[in-house]
Amino acid sequence: MEQLDKGYLFTDIGTLEITGTEQGVVSVAFVDSIDTGAACRTKTVQRCITQLSQYFGGRRTRFSVPLSLQGTAFRMLVWGALTNVPFGSTASYSRLARAISRPRAAHAVGGAVAHNPIAIIIPCHRIVGADGSLTGYAGGLDRKQWLLEHEQRVLASKG
Repeated sequence: MEQLDKGYLFTDIGTLEITGTEQGVVSVAFVDSIDTGAACRTKTVQRCITQLSQYFGGRRTRFSVPLSLQGTAFRMLVWGALTNVPFGSTASYSRLARAISRPRAAHAVGGAVAHNPIAIIIPCHRIVGADGSLTGYAGGLDRKQWLLEHEQRVLASKG
């Protein structure tokens, strides 16, 4: 197996740890501490940091870094559907379940969303409750709200 590389992006809402190989990004997660031995050598991790920085700066609404996802077939299906939720929009768990042709699987979709290893790029922050309320987010609801508001601000500025 290829050696994992790590890099960090310091944002207004916390530190993101980006892990990957030359083949793709393995994870993007908010962390409380950094690995001081992280090298950030691979072009993939460097490119991911650049693209996330552009996102936070309001200059990027889509990502093009390669991903190296590992999960069950169901999780992969859900994560793929998440990438189809447009920038600045939200969708409910039940809408996502219908999008993958599993209309009765909203609860299972919620479990798959909760296990998304690549925050922001696979935009699980765009998934809300059926009534539009903010629901769980691994990075915390305050970050989820900030990300949704950030996307709305970016769209409004391009108006």
